[in-house]
Amino acid sequence: MTALLELREVDAWYGATAVLRGVTLEVEDGGMVALLGANGAGKTTTLRAICNSGVRTRGEIRFAGQRIVGQPTENIVRLGVGHVPEGRGTFLSLSVEENLRLGAYLRRDGKVAADTDRMFGYFPVLRDRYHQQAGTLSGGEQQMLAIARALMSRPKLLLLDEPSFGLAPILVQEIFRILRVINQEERMTMLLVEQNARLALELVGQVFLLETGRVVASGPPTQIAADESVRRAYLGQ
Repeated sequence: MTALLELREVDAWYGATAVLRGVTLEVEDGGMVALLGANGAGKTTTLRAICNSGVRTRGEIRFAGQRIVGQPTENIVRLGVGHVPEGRGTFLSLSVEENLRLGAYLRRDGKVAADTDRMFGYFPVLRDRYHQQAGTLSGGEQQMLAIARALMSRPKLLLLDEPSFGLAPILVQEIFRILRVINQEERMTMLLVEQNARLALELVGQVFLLETGRVVASGPPTQIAADESVRRAYLGQ
């Protein structure tokens, strides 16, 4: 398969502090990839580097064959990169309807209403909460809204930063189930940052392991899970 996203020798800084050091990875078109690592390993920074969001970056980042390093974040979104940030990033003072419309603000294709209905198919609770203020939703409902809002831009690649954070296990299972359905039905390419390594390994087809800003291992989930140090550090075995 063809790589939709490619990072080659990417370094990234916040101010003078280096966080990523020579990160190289790729995500195949239609694939699901997990980026695993301890807190502070550089997982969130990797997603921000892809989006050019608040981090200084050096190296090669290509999306659909086009070099995107240094491009404005809005241009990267226009190319087809959706981002569900850490902490969900929903606009709490706005309604569910307004959040979804904001997700589609760059579109001019006249299909926003149809895609809103499509989001209701994945997340039926959002139909029930359509006119409700986002800040009054439960944590799980806010995460569903954040994912739906990102999908409203019709991305080719969806970046997800800790979608399970702060949620009850039953909600996490449901959200991961929906992500799998979206990947399969729409061939939506996904790059997932996730602390719940066990669930991530069940979901994805490829894993990259980050330590102190470097990729130290990569491969299919079965290979990564078979590593004794990975089992001890991330799977509690």
